[in-house]
This record gives sequence, structure tokens and C-alpha cells, in this order.
Amino acid sequence: MTLSEAGVNAHPKQAQTLSPPPRSLTVKLLRRGKVKEVYEISPEELEFHFTDAISVFDKVIPSQVPHKGETLCRTSVHWFRMLERMGVKTHFLTSVGGSRMRVKRVEVIKDYPKISRETRNYLIPLEVIARYYVAGSLNDRLQSGAVRPEALGFNPTYTPEYGELLPRPFFEVTTKLEKVDRLLTTEEALQISGLSRADLKDLEEQVLRIDEALGAEVRSRGLIHVDGKKEFGFDADRELMVIDTFGTADEDRFWDLKEYGQGRCVELSKEFVRQYYRETGYHGQLVEARAKGLREPDIPPLPPDMLQKVSDLYVQLFQRITGETFHGTR
Repeated sequence: MTLSEAGVNAHPKQAQTLSPPPRSLTVKLLRRGKVKEVYEISPEELEFHFTDAISVFDKVIPSQVPHKGETLCRTSVHWFRMLERMGVKTHFLTSVGGSRMRVKRVEVIKDYPKISRETRNYLIPLEVIARYYVAGSLNDRLQSGAVRPEALGFNPTYTPEYGELLPRPFFEVTTKLEKVDRLLTTEEALQISGLSRADLKDLEEQVLRIDEALGAEVRSRGLIHVDGKKEFGFDADRELMVIDTFGTADEDRFWDLKEYGQGRCVELSKEFVRQYYRETGYHGQLVEARAKGLREPDIPPLPPDMLQKVSDLYVQLFQRITGETFHGTR
């Protein structure tokens, strides 16, 4: 199976905002994900369409969030152009209107044994999560004892609090192509990805370099970069490329810097939505069903007032991350 989730960079001065493909051009839908659609433009190029759908806990919420797709796409373009200036390879080719971008095509190999250390031009079937503060699921696992303080660099007898800065970055790796993301050990990650230990080390160093630049930029606009996930591929020369998207309200977690200085962790990402479903009890029901192997409960839609708050959050975060004013589809 082939899809694109990787590509080459276009210099910001060279990148153009193109019109959507003309009606006369045959565009084939290759894949419809939870929140993104992938179309074939040519044998070497694909187009991502960011929809207004939203998902949490690997569940698609039966609600459409106004402006979500456009804010995510334009935020992604913002970061890809930053990486190009840094000399980092990515899949990005060009933006195509508000909610679409073009990327270079790579192979997506779902049959792990077919991937080796000689495989080229493919999506690495891993998601790499870098955490810098105690937050989200990491805090849940600390509270339950699934993660020990010493694994994060704390003293074994110390009890970290929510929002606390970690002594060192904490990396985790999950599956990318499975129905539900699954945490992997280092050995499992190497076994399914075609990576060597040196490759994995290079990947982590790349993440740290990217997040250092990303974190400094958003901090200048009053935000803290708390954690985030990234995906990678190898190009035809088996060189690492950043693929898919990163640094958005969906992939990363941000807090308000001023509020944090006053002891409050104000969520400015999709975590705001996750917290809503925790408070309603749905998350607990879902976790229990998964643990017992029972049928998972359907996730309810967002009520109108919450939907408006979520839409406002995506627009406001886009503006704070990029420094641009949001005017809707252009």
C-alpha cells in the first residue's frame, strides 16, 4: 500500500499558495483517517485535506469543530517552513488553500516483517512522544504507579506534582499504523520499524533540536510547549524526514505562560477536550471497557456551548503560535 506521509522541503520564498485541483483533474481519495483525508495528485505527490473532525482517546467525536482543519493545516505549514530554514528535511511541498497541503509520496508498509534496515522511501511506523512536564496520561500513570518517578529523573521517593518540569526530557514511542496506539519498548520499536539503535538515537536528537526551536518561538508569544508527538520517514537515500504534522493543538500540548507562573496549568490544546470527557465520566467508562475487553461505549457529541469553546481555542492558539491573524479560509 502506498500513501504519502513524507516529502521534501520548499523554501519559504519559493512556496506558493495554490488553488485546489481543477475539477477536470482526477483526484483519487487514498485514505480517510480520523481527521485527515489523503488524495493522490500524482505518483510522487499527495494532498492532505485537514477536516473539521476531532478525535480523542482514538475515538472520533460526532461533532465538527468550525475552523479546526484550517488552523491545523496553516499551523503545520508554519512549522514546516521553520524546519526548512533550519535545514531539516520534511515531507512538505506547498500549501494549497486554507486546509490543504501537498506532500511527497512515500510507501506505507503495514506488514512489519517487510521493513528492513535497507528499506527506503517509507513511513517509519512509529510515533515519537517527547514530554517535558508532568501532564496528561503521564500524570495518570504516575498516580497509578505504572511509571515510577525515577524513570523521569526524579528521586525514587519523590512525588511529582501535575505541571512540574521534568528533570530531563522523557521519550516514549507508540505504534503509528495500528487501530489503537500502543506503547512500545525500545526493542519492540526497533523490531517493527527497520531502525537501528543509532537511527533511533538520531531521531530523538532531531526531536530535541526541533522542540528547542519550537519551544523558544512559542514562549516568545506567551506559551509553554509541554509535550508533543512527531512522525518520521526515510527518503530515497534513507535520510530522516519529518512527516505528517506537528506543533498543532492536536499533536502537542501548550500552556499559558503567564498563568503557569501563577501556579495554574491552563490547557490550550486538544487536552481541553480530553479533560471534558474525563469530567463527564466517559473516559473512565472507556478505560474500564478496554481493560475488560468489553464493547467500547460510543463517544457522545460535544454540546453546542462546548463546541464553540473548542473552535475558539483552535483559532486563538493558531494566532498565538504563528503570530498571524485568522480570517477564515483564504
